[in-house]
Amino acid sequence: MSLVEDREPVIVHAHSLVASISEITSSLVCIEIEQENFMEIGSYLERTSPVIMELQTTKNNPSNATEILQDISKNIDLAKNLVGKCLKGPDSIPDLEVRSILQKLEGVIKNIGLGLSLIPCSAFRNQEYAEVAVRSLSREMTNVHFEINHVQASEPKETLQFPPLEHLLDDEAENDLYSVQVNFSAENLQSKDMPLSFDFIRELSYTDPGNHGKSSTCSLKAFPKVAKYMEPQYASFFCPLTRKIMDDPVTIESGATYERWAITEWFKKFEDGSEDVICPTTGRKLAIRTLNTNVALKTTIEEWKERNEATMIKVVRAALSVTNPDSVIVEALKYLQHLCKNKQYNKVQVRNIGMIPLLAQFLEHKEKNVRCATLEILQLLAEEDDESKEMIAKTDAISRTIKMLLSNHLPERHASLSLLIELSRSELSYEWIGSVTGCILMLIMMKCNHHCDAFAAKQADEILKNLENSPKNIKCMAENGLLEPLLKHLIEGTEEMQLEMGSYLGETVLGRDTKTFVAERATPALIKMIHNGNSLTRRAAFKALVQISSYHPNSSILVNAGIVPITIEEMFTPRIYNESMSFLRESATILANILESGPALENLQVNRNGHTMVSDYVVYNVVHMFKNSAPDELNVNLIRILLCLTKSPKAKSTLVSVVKESEASYTLIELIDSPHEELGITSIKLLITLAPYMGYTLCERLCRTKGQPENLINNQSESDRITEKHAVSVNFLAKLPHQNLKLNLALFHKNTVPIILQAINEIQSGVRMGKFSNSYLEGLVGVLVRFTATVYDPQILSLARDHNLTSVFTELLMTTSSDEVQRLSATGLENLSAESINLSIQPPAQKNKGPNLTKLHSFLSFPSSKGKRLQVCPIHRGACSSQTTFCLLEAKAIERLLACLEHENVAMVKAALSAICTLLHDRVDVDNSVSILSGMDAINHVLRVLKEHKQEVWQKSLWVIEKFLTKGGDRFASEISKDRSLPSVLVSALQHGDIATRRMAEKILKCLNKFPEFSTIEFLS
Repeated sequence: MSLVEDREPVIVHAHSLVASISEITSSLVCIEIEQENFMEIGSYLERTSPVIMELQTTKNNPSNATEILQDISKNIDLAKNLVGKCLKGPDSIPDLEVRSILQKLEGVIKNIGLGLSLIPCSAFRNQEYAEVAVRSLSREMTNVHFEINHVQASEPKETLQFPPLEHLLDDEAENDLYSVQVNFSAENLQSKDMPLSFDFIRELSYTDPGNHGKSSTCSLKAFPKVAKYMEPQYASFFCPLTRKIMDDPVTIESGATYERWAITEWFKKFEDGSEDVICPTTGRKLAIRTLNTNVALKTTIEEWKERNEATMIKVVRAALSVTNPDSVIVEALKYLQHLCKNKQYNKVQVRNIGMIPLLAQFLEHKEKNVRCATLEILQLLAEEDDESKEMIAKTDAISRTIKMLLSNHLPERHASLSLLIELSRSELSYEWIGSVTGCILMLIMMKCNHHCDAFAAKQADEILKNLENSPKNIKCMAENGLLEPLLKHLIEGTEEMQLEMGSYLGETVLGRDTKTFVAERATPALIKMIHNGNSLTRRAAFKALVQISSYHPNSSILVNAGIVPITIEEMFTPRIYNESMSFLRESATILANILESGPALENLQVNRNGHTMVSDYVVYNVVHMFKNSAPDELNVNLIRILLCLTKSPKAKSTLVSVVKESEASYTLIELIDSPHEELGITSIKLLITLAPYMGYTLCERLCRTKGQPENLINNQSESDRITEKHAVSVNFLAKLPHQNLKLNLALFHKNTVPIILQAINEIQSGVRMGKFSNSYLEGLVGVLVRFTATVYDPQILSLARDHNLTSVFTELLMTTSSDEVQRLSATGLENLSAESINLSIQPPAQKNKGPNLTKLHSFLSFPSSKGKRLQVCPIHRGACSSQTTFCLLEAKAIERLLACLEHENVAMVKAALSAICTLLHDRVDVDNSVSILSGMDAINHVLRVLKEHKQEVWQKSLWVIEKFLTKGGDRFASEISKDRSLPSVLVSALQHGDIATRRMAEKILKCLNKFPEFSTIEFLS
């Protein structure tokens, strides 16, 4: 056969025909009538394609190749038109027309078969298998006959209809009506190298509604004829040595074809050269051992396998689309897994026919073996196939797989992890995985529990590493305690990644056990971002540092990393008018957090000029900033900084000077009423700190401010909940100088006392409670005490009498457990008692006959102007009452004050002693006071105080003892001298006390005959 000079027409015809055949076979799948016949037609056309391609590639083109292809082309065009008519739908095509179309298509197949028979033997180049295959196909096609099985609609007949294999999945709802059971032998379908059986096909079952739901069986004829879709195994496909279908056929010198590895093993028998190499089939001697790949046969076998495997994939889909026993489903899944492992293209086939959604449904199957097999096949489909991963992600497979992470069945748990590893390698999938609620937390827990399941821990760790590709997942990991990914990307990531990680770190609430770890790892990277990053990166870094600095133990890490100079520079660098506030607020917050941790302010360098945190440079700049109407949040942090600076005497002195000389105090007072509650609180706290150093200045400026000072009290009634603002407001008033009459009168005129007393009663009765209730109560009582310091004023005196402040303080001594409230109450009683002698109404002068020791606890009487007898106070020598003259005896406050001396709180003991001392002043009847106090065992109380608190209460305690000794005579001297520890205390006071204390100690020792009568004070000094 001579070569055709111009092969171009043959190539063009061949490519066109193959494309047309592919188009027709795709259309045949969609035809809903006579499906078996149309599928058989499609099979013949597909088997024709390799022959056509061989004609255009062979070097021995037959002379009639063009004519043969033209004839086939005409038949293919006719087939395309006929198939197009059948796509209109089963209801729109009359049965007679269907019969006519099938008859014409039968003629098409026969004509193509005749065309193939015209190919001459020379075209096969002595390749017998190829000639046999083409001749066999030609005979089949020329002898084809299609049985018309279509039934007229007018002829009702009970038949069991089954959808084609290709549509079992798509028509799943209909299939559930008739689930099929087919019993047949699959021996002819299974090739010798397929390890799995087709039991799942034999086990298909259906339930017949007409048989009351009982299981029925049907023959292969009722089910789509699987065997009919399977192409026969040609003899030329088998290796003469292995008797199996060849994978890598090679031709030797004799022209025979074998499996490569098999003929290689055959040749090894003749390596010693003792025998001639012979062909195992023909017996001919071989001069050479060259192995030539039989490309045509190899291609034909591969295509044959592809077609049959594609058919088997559809059979598996059919088995999974209907109701079957669990064992059948497992076997079908295993066989599908075998097909996908065998060839990569089969995975594409499974994906293209839409099996992934069907498989995903089996993840909720009740049988764990079914779920495990499904996980394995999904993992296989996902391997190195992003399209399959995307399709899996679009189903519920991911959430169902994550649910199985908690399975007690170890293989199921491991299979779910293996699938997630594959899916987590895809961009779309790792986003989906991370978005499932609780998934990342479960993976973290599995990673940490490596001692329980090492394999699961390793798999979980790999999944988490894949999920790190999503910043959102990294944030979720950090929120669930896995901070390493965030820190790693913050330190090593790109600028964009650092920006995101810094932002996340600023938003993430860290646990106490991780805050220091994060500070150590992240701080250097964050400072580097501040130095080198753009505006967005720097903002993220500053916010993260705000989060880190909020944990005070981290301050030393931040200081050592050099954050203080950075914040100072950011805060104090002059800016162009209307320029953005930049990172001023964040810098102030960081600095305030660090300073509140209590570092040594004198050692904190703030710049290269030698300035430290206590330098005037810092104090003046901070005060200047908050004076100039900065935003509320910034002002809060500026005042926090100033509060911290007051811990340094040097900085405090500078701050007091600056506030006094400038309008800063007015600014602080105005900020009290700021709607920003935290700003108001911090302002008041700073004012409280400054009050001991500039209290009168603050009183004056407070009274000049509109709405003050009453707003500090009146706002207390607006809410039943006691807030920090309530507590600091009243404490500010309590800390201001009590002797400032202007402030006290301002509070009096604004009628604040009834509000104070009402609030005290509500707290005492439990109506108002809260975290700050104790502090609030202390402040309220402190404000009441300040009135007692100016009770000499008629208006304040009237206020104290009207509200019976003596009874109020006495009751507080008895009913409250707060040391500070008791101290303040004792101070208030001291102030009121000191005024009693001035308020007591003195009787007419009478001859003093000495104290009536038997009646000291009752009042004396004297005639009034109206003839009535008035009670006389033995201490104040006049008419007294707790309400009008504030008499402690009348108020029964002495017993409670003495009880306070037993307390461990020194400040409260000193206040109680001071109140008792008002009963021993020279202007009162000291003799009677000593007698009354003696009856209450006061001297022993005082002696215990002297021994327990020593230097803290020396002066007042010794003063009381001296009064008892000088006024009580030998009786008290004898009683006091019984205390064996007293002399050592007195000697210690004599040695270490101030001049007044030494004098009193000397007097007492002399009264006890423990000291010579001559004075030695000057000598001791």
